[in-house]
Formats: sequence, structure tokens, C-alpha cells
Amino acid sequence: MDNGPNKVKLETSMGDVVIELNEEAAPVTVKNFLQYVEEGFYDGTIFHRVIPDFMIQGGGFTTEMTKKETHAPIANEASNGLKNSRGATAMARTSDPDSATAQFFINHADNDFLNYVDNNNPGYAVFGKVVEGMEAVDKIAAVETGSRKGMDDVPTEPVIIKSAKVTSDK
Repeated sequence: MDNGPNKVKLETSMGDVVIELNEEAAPVTVKNFLQYVEEGFYDGTIFHRVIPDFMIQGGGFTTEMTKKETHAPIANEASNGLKNSRGATAMARTSDPDSATAQFFINHADNDFLNYVDNNNPGYAVFGKVVEGMEAVDKIAAVETGSRKGMDDVPTEPVIIKSAKVTSDK
């Protein structure tokens, strides 16, 4: 039945990015992410927070910077041993560790300070890694950004996630 790890292909306006999901280490997070993918939630959303040598964040806003409605937040699985290294994909959240919904980010550098330490420093849950398309991530990280609708680090030209689809090598 198991045909290896699920992969999700993000078709973006700056190239395709393929993320291999780690269901074993982050079962709740992967299930949540796949639910959004299968519902078509990410189609037409943007990378709304881009900081070179840090990360690119997306999955929550339309090109008009309208925040999309999400499902209930999920538990933080940051203590799963996966690290926020370059290419690792993790869930974005607020200061509440258990507040992640649909937004995710791809680490553009090794961000050890985002890793789980203990309950006082809960970290950000990594649930996958980029296995193809890191050059697209690099291109996105290099775009010009500014402030828009009260948010900083927003690309001046929207970087659109045209589609997000489950893919497989089989």
C-alpha cells in the first residue's frame, strides 16, 4: 500500500518546487498540509513574506493580500528531530506553538534558531524538504520586497503559487 513518501509540486510563477513530505516524523502536519493541497487551497496564493538568507513564506494570502479562511490550528510537531536547514519546509505559526494552519515556509538558509529546544523554545515544525527546484526558491528569495497592507517583506511583484498538487515518482 505504501508507495514511499508523498511529494507535493508547487507550480509557482518563478518555477516549480517539489517538496518531499516526511509523514513518519510529522504525521499531523503532513496530513494537514495534504488536506489543503487536495482542496486546492494553495492554488492562486502567494509567497507573501520573502527574506533572503532566511526563508520564503506562503500559503495564506491571495494576490490582493486577502487572508484566506483556514481549518482549525494543529499541534506543533517541532520536537520531531527534523531541522530547519536550507530547503527544509516548515509550518508558519504565531507566538502560540499550536497555532499553525495553512501557511508554510521554505528555509533559504540553515536556521538553527527555529529548531525545537524545549517547551520554552518550541521551534517550528519541519514536515518536508525541497528535493527539486531549490533554484526557484533562490529566485523567489531574491525578489524585490516592500511593505503592503501593513506587512513587511512582501514581494513588489506577486510570486504566485499557481497550483499545488500531490505527485509521485511511481
